[in-house]
Amino acid sequence: MMIIKNQIGMTLIELLIAVAIVGILGAVAYPSYVEYVSQSNRSEAQRELLRIANKMEQYFVDTRRYTADMKLLGLPADPFITESGNYSIDTSAQTNTTYTLTATARGAQATRDSDCTTLNISETGQKTAKTATCWEK
Repeated sequence: MMIIKNQIGMTLIELLIAVAIVGILGAVAYPSYVEYVSQSNRSEAQRELLRIANKMEQYFVDTRRYTADMKLLGLPADPFITESGNYSIDTSAQTNTTYTLTATARGAQATRDSDCTTLNISETGQKTAKTATCWEK
């Protein structure tokens, strides 16, 4: 006569298979998550660059010149730090009739998004960056 025992719990092999599956899923999902976060942070920089460019144009309409001082645009600091703290925005190559706004990645964002550490926009609306895909996403 054969006695059948009720098995409670998992065997070691079942546990190792479950751990391996979780490890594989994590290895695939984590890089995608990091890319998503860096793109999300980059969109904040793009939004702020466009907003500040609009403020520069309004300042030009009022004074007939551009400014290098972010505080004159109503921003709290020069250079302006985005709300998340991931980007610093300041003017470069500024004259009375031209400007280039530059958003520079800071901290972890500079490491995670190394292909797009700087984003630029000029008075003509020309958007430039290290690679062409930085402004597309």
